Amino acid sequence: MAKALIGYMNSDLRIPARLTAENTRLRTRVAELEALVLRLSQENDALAAAHADALLDLGSETMQEMQPV
Repeated sequence: MAKALIGYMNSDLRIPARLTAENTRLRTRVAELEALVLRLSQENDALAAAHADALLDLGSETMQEMQPV
């Protein structure tokens, strides 16, 4: 019975080290993805602002063309 219990319990010491290594790798990957999301969000905000400015400039040029001489 004791052998069955010992065999049932996880006695492999490599498993915690492997889990720790995988956990570290996943945390690193999550940090990389969070940084990517932040960079893309900032880039998107800059592009949206540039697009809005371009639309405003286009609108002001159109309005100047429509003014009577």
